[in-house]
Amino acid sequence: MSTRRNFLQHTVTLGAGLLAVNRAEAAGTHTLSSSSTSQIASTGGYLGVSSGSLSKVDTRGAAVRTVPVVSTDIGDLPYEMDGDVKVFRLTAHVFKQQIAPQKTIDVWGYNGSAPGPTIQVTQGDKVRVILKNELPESTSMHWHGFEDQIGFDGMPGISQAPIKPGESFTYNFVIKQEGTYFYHSHMAMQEMAGMLGAFIMHPKVPYRPHCDKDFVINLQAYWVLPNSTSPNTMNMEFNWLLLNGKAGPMATSLIVRQGDRVRIRFVNLSMNHHPMHLHGHTFYVTGTEGGRIPETAWWPGNTVLVGVAQSRNVEFIADNPGDWMLHCHLPHHMMNSMANQAGPMTRMAGFPDGKGLRGDDSHGHLMEPGEQMSMGGMQSMDMKKQGGEMKDMPGMDMKNMQGTKMGGNKNPNAASDQAVPPRLFRRERRPPLQTVRWRTQVWTPAWTA
Repeated sequence: MSTRRNFLQHTVTLGAGLLAVNRAEAAGTHTLSSSSTSQIASTGGYLGVSSGSLSKVDTRGAAVRTVPVVSTDIGDLPYEMDGDVKVFRLTAHVFKQQIAPQKTIDVWGYNGSAPGPTIQVTQGDKVRVILKNELPESTSMHWHGFEDQIGFDGMPGISQAPIKPGESFTYNFVIKQEGTYFYHSHMAMQEMAGMLGAFIMHPKVPYRPHCDKDFVINLQAYWVLPNSTSPNTMNMEFNWLLLNGKAGPMATSLIVRQGDRVRIRFVNLSMNHHPMHLHGHTFYVTGTEGGRIPETAWWPGNTVLVGVAQSRNVEFIADNPGDWMLHCHLPHHMMNSMANQAGPMTRMAGFPDGKGLRGDDSHGHLMEPGEQMSMGGMQSMDMKKQGGEMKDMPGMDMKNMQGTKMGGNKNPNAASDQAVPPRLFRRERRPPLQTVRWRTQVWTPAWTA
C-alpha cells in the first residue's frame, strides 16, 4: 500500500544541487528504529526526504552528534561548575579594538571583545551568569528570546534595578529551549557601542541532518567619523559594518572541507536589516530566534533577510570548491566608510588570513608595487594646453602647478606589500582550488572547504 511516508522516502530531490543523486537515492532505503523515530519526532518535522540533502534522515552512517559552534574572531566564554550549575562570568567595560587594517576604535563590550564571547549550553542545563559592570554608567543585560523568569529578563526599571558602575548582578536560568539566541545591554544605545553576544542553546537530541561545521556571525554597525575613535551611537546611519567585530580584509574566513554539511547562524543587532547572500551554493533556512523550524517549513535560497533583533540559521552542502563570498547585499553595505579599499575582498588568493593584502585603485585594478593610482582621463594632461594659465584657487599655490603632467608613472617611494610575489600581479587564471572558502567583502567572511 502506497502511503505518503513511503512516497516521500523514495522520492529523490536534488535539493538545489547540494547533494549527489546517489546519496539521495540511498536515503530512500534507509530504515529507522523506533527509538530513532521518536527522537526525530521530538525535534519537529516528518521523516521524509523531500528536502533532499537536508532531510532529517542522515544517510551517511556517521554518528549523529552536536558539534561546537565556531565564533571566528571572538571565541567562547569559558565556564566553571558549581555542583550541577554552569557558571559564566561577564565583565562589561570600555576598550580599544581593531576593526580593520589601520582602523582602531573605542568600543564597549564584554571580556575584551565586541561582540562579547559566545556562550554555549545544552538544553536542560542549569546556568548562572554573573555580570560585573566596569562601565562609566549603569547597564543591564537582556537575554533575547529566553523563556524564563521575569526577574532575570534584564529590563532596568521593570524586572531589575540598573547595575551601577562597580556593581554585579547574577542571572539564573534553566535552559528549556534550543536554537540561536543572543544577549545584549538594555540601556539606551549601548548595543550600538558593541554590547552584544551570541547565546547558543544546543538541543538535547542532536539536530538531523548532522552538520560537520557550525558557525555564528554577529552583524554589527558603527558610525565613526574619520577624525574620531568613538562610535556615535545616536546617529541613524552607519559607515562601518562588521562581521564578528571585523571588516574586510580582517574578518576570518570560514574554512570547511568539500562535501561538508555546513550551518551558519546569523545574529543581527545593528540598525539595519541585512540580506545575507552566499555565492556558489544554495542553502535552506532552518532556524530563527524562535528555535528550529520544522522541516516542512524550510525554504531554499541563496539570500536570507536577517532583520534587526533576529537570528537566522541556514544549512547547505559545501560541494562547490573555491573561494566564495558571503556578504550583505545592500549596496552601501558592501563597502565600509564608502570606500572600496576598506571593503572589497582585498586578500590575495592563496594567502592565509591577514597576509598578502593588495592595493586597489578604487576601480578594481590591481596595482603593481610602486605603481601610482591612475587619474583616468587626466593621464598625461598638460595643464598649459587646457585653456592657458591655471586660475589661482584659494589656499593653493598654483605657480608650481603650471605645466604639470599627471599620469600613471611609477612612484619609487610608493608603499607596496612585499609579501605579494610579483607573479601574482600577472593576469592569470588559477586552477580551481579543492576547497570551499567564503571570502570577506567588507561585511563578508570568506569561506573555504
